[in-house]
Amino acid sequence: MEQHNPSVREEALALLRRGVPNRTVAERLNVPRGTVGWWRHQDRKARGETYVRPHDCPRCTGGEFDHAAYAYLLGLYLGDGHIISKRKQHHLSIYCTRSWPGLVDQAERAMHRVMAMPAVNRRINKGCVEVKSYTQHWTCMFPQHGPGKKHERRIALEPWQQEIVDAHPWEFIRGLIHSDGCRITNWTVRNGKRYEYPRYFFTNKSDDIRKLCTDTLTAVGVQWTVLARGSDPFNVSVARKDSVALMDTHVGPKH
Repeated sequence: MEQHNPSVREEALALLRRGVPNRTVAERLNVPRGTVGWWRHQDRKARGETYVRPHDCPRCTGGEFDHAAYAYLLGLYLGDGHIISKRKQHHLSIYCTRSWPGLVDQAERAMHRVMAMPAVNRRINKGCVEVKSYTQHWTCMFPQHGPGKKHERRIALEPWQQEIVDAHPWEFIRGLIHSDGCRITNWTVRNGKRYEYPRYFFTNKSDDIRKLCTDTLTAVGVQWTVLARGSDPFNVSVARKDSVALMDTHVGPKH
């Protein structure tokens, strides 16, 4: 590590103790951020100060958060999301297809609106984008987190989550469709003429998650059926014209 004048270190510590962020101190004094972080760590250790990472978890602080954004993010999480919660690694990941940049933007925006403080970034993978938000408090917001695959364990909403879904059902449905659903155009031939008609699908192996979807669809007046894939009824289908029109109004295709 580069040696710095003791006066620079003391000035840095004075700023840090007043709450100035590491980045600002580093830029102001022209010192690497890693060095500033080390000085902060050593100063806390010398003073016997225990560091508690700041957070804005609504469940822990009782703070307000965007319920509509949460309903959407809950749908994304139940479909294509998971949480890593280990000793030194905590983050929520939502996987989005790279061909739908609008969906990637919406996932990131929803994370910020639920909790603004955690860092969010994107990891580009082959064919998909992983949107990641870093804090151990995502397990507070998604108590469905647990070991194993979601379709191999019970998934049930807490009463406070159900209240949010009841208040913002279309946001929840949109999150589910944007994760494990799609809007397609089917076609058939009658009397030599081709007819096309749109329909929505939601496909998930979890009986519990599919029921959350269908219960919410019913609550907003959407008629649905279940189509079996082989012998397993994994597909929820919305094909009636009036119900598709409702879905188009509130959900629409991915983009």
